[in-house]
Amino acid sequence: MQLLDISWFTDSMREGRPVAVETRHHIQDISPTLPEGTTPTPVAAVSQYACQRLTTIENNNKVFTDAFEVLAESYEFSENEGACLAFRRAASVLKSLPRAVRHLGAVRVLPCLGEHAKKVMEEVLECGCSFEVVKICSDEKYQTLKLFTSVFGVGTKTAEKWYCKGLRSFREIIAEPCIRLNRMQQSGFLHHGDISRAVSRAEARALGSIIDEAARGITPDAMLTLTGGFRRGKEFGHDVDFLLTTAELGKENGLLINVIDRLRQQGILLYSSDLQPASSSTFDVNELPCRRRTFSVMDRFPKCFLILRLDGSRVEEGGSGLQRGEEEEEEGDGTGRGWRAVRVDLVSPPKDRYAFALLGWTGSRQFLRDMRTFARRERHMLLDNHGLYDKTKEEFLAAQTEKDIFAHLGLDYIEPWHRNA
Repeated sequence: MQLLDISWFTDSMREGRPVAVETRHHIQDISPTLPEGTTPTPVAAVSQYACQRLTTIENNNKVFTDAFEVLAESYEFSENEGACLAFRRAASVLKSLPRAVRHLGAVRVLPCLGEHAKKVMEEVLECGCSFEVVKICSDEKYQTLKLFTSVFGVGTKTAEKWYCKGLRSFREIIAEPCIRLNRMQQSGFLHHGDISRAVSRAEARALGSIIDEAARGITPDAMLTLTGGFRRGKEFGHDVDFLLTTAELGKENGLLINVIDRLRQQGILLYSSDLQPASSSTFDVNELPCRRRTFSVMDRFPKCFLILRLDGSRVEEGGSGLQRGEEEEEEGDGTGRGWRAVRVDLVSPPKDRYAFALLGWTGSRQFLRDMRTFARRERHMLLDNHGLYDKTKEEFLAAQTEKDIFAHLGLDYIEPWHRNA
């Protein structure tokens, strides 16, 4: 579906049939309120789906998207899922634009921008900030929930519960006798100074080398792939995600738990969650989440959430965040110790599901959400990290690569570095 100027209709009437769409038929933004010297921005071609937009790590509208992210997070804390998603979609659209928005007229026909979002943009354009966002950022509850949820293992509901108890700091939580922290939360508080800091690409590569060595020591055809934001071209992230599989289907069974044992023997495993699921990664297709009416948010591959000790000597020169830890000695960061703790997620899909898992774990979250929505609404298919199910044909569609998945959906292939939605 395309949004066209009325000139296409008049041309079609003149020819007596629908004419081919040309560039001149697309709506161009020619608002009469354009500031002097401003170049009009054509916006009609912007899709409502992030999987049809190219979004690099270059964000020309950060002043707006930062405000939207604060609003989205605030709505997430208050469990208003609809408003949270609306602002995340609005931010996603603005991130894809090739240049900065200088006036509201340039976005009047953009998809996913509701009246609330436009009001925030108007305030930013006129006053340099959004008063609503400023009020949220200074709100005690917002600041406290943001602090608590920065701890590994602490979600919104737990943070809300602690806030309602009158707790406002980490120290108060630790000292509260009625609070029983689980293993993940204990590790989250213990290593908070480290894992709340950004992880560099060099540190991610160093961790990859360690895990790859451990995996190849178990089976030579082990394959490790760095995913997440680093695969999308980012230089820093909050954790590191890896996919671990084997070239031969079935040989991945038990690989993940053996790798974790090796990391434990090396003395670098600071925390590991319970392995879920603990056994085979083979699936009954009748039980796959994508066979149901909706996709599954969490995949069912063997996976484990880890905290690993990374020695500075393993990181390329200039690529370590260890020095930044010296500024946080009061957080119990272990100044001068020569190592830091890093959050790592390890997922082990079988080879025949690898392409779907790679797509899902590469992200971004909004890109994947829109791709799944596109599959369901536009193609009558169900997509998740396990597979792609065609409801019309009542069959699963095979894919060896991500390009195969895009092709099944009739989408132009988008490289990972253009998925930063």
